[in-house]
Amino acid sequence: MKYMGNASVFQRVEKKYQMSEEQYARFLQKTKELIHEDEFGLHTIHNIYFDTPNYGLIRSSLEKPKYKEKFRMRGYGTVTQDSEIFLEIKKKYQGVVYKRRTCVSYKEAERYVSEGVLPEGSDQIMREIDYFFQFYKPQPQVYLAYDRVAYVGNEDDQLRITIDRNIRSRYERLELGYTGGCRSLNPGTYLMEIKVAMAYPVWLSRILAELQIYPISFSKYGNVYANSVLSGELHPWLREAGGQQMSENRKKQREKEKESCLQVYSAV
Repeated sequence: MKYMGNASVFQRVEKKYQMSEEQYARFLQKTKELIHEDEFGLHTIHNIYFDTPNYGLIRSSLEKPKYKEKFRMRGYGTVTQDSEIFLEIKKKYQGVVYKRRTCVSYKEAERYVSEGVLPEGSDQIMREIDYFFQFYKPQPQVYLAYDRVAYVGNEDDQLRITIDRNIRSRYERLELGYTGGCRSLNPGTYLMEIKVAMAYPVWLSRILAELQIYPISFSKYGNVYANSVLSGELHPWLREAGGQQMSENRKKQREKEKESCLQVYSAV
């Protein structure tokens, strides 16, 4: 599947909303004359998120700084070694999202992230990605997938609304082309993301208010990580050699990180 292959740079406002199945059905009913489904229909998006060995990027993101960034490898539909996939840096500064990505084959992407070999004919964005890798030295940390349908405004094609469902993840076998072994995040709910260059159209604001659909702070990767911390599956800061007692600084760090995770978790 080729998906938005010519789009490599984005700058826009993105807001997320969590809906029940009933709210989703009512939203579609009220907007049926105002938006239309895009050409790709319902499809699966596969991501591998990269982070530092101690999950430094997502831990920083959970503290809600003014500026944050992350890197992911993304594929659409059925992914094979010859599939076109995206290497993507996503940055957010004061509520505005800046996304820069480049398209390469899955084979080239794997060779780059494992061996550092730049794809042939690398562009400016690929060089920015390479700088990111040199600076953070990230590694693959989690596979995260979901099923998406996207809608576009009838009168404004810059209005894009995506609906994600069946969000799932795993920490093992971090391959875009493998779809098994996942656990679900918030089954039965729908995550809507509204993406606009400027302000919302008035009709959209009215429908959201009428259906009591309100914006939330929600990061898929952040929630997967937070749930894993809260369940005890991930505790990188507790791994003390020889079972030695944690220092006071480490204890404070743990409490701070757990507090950040709880804030995200409580918003779900």
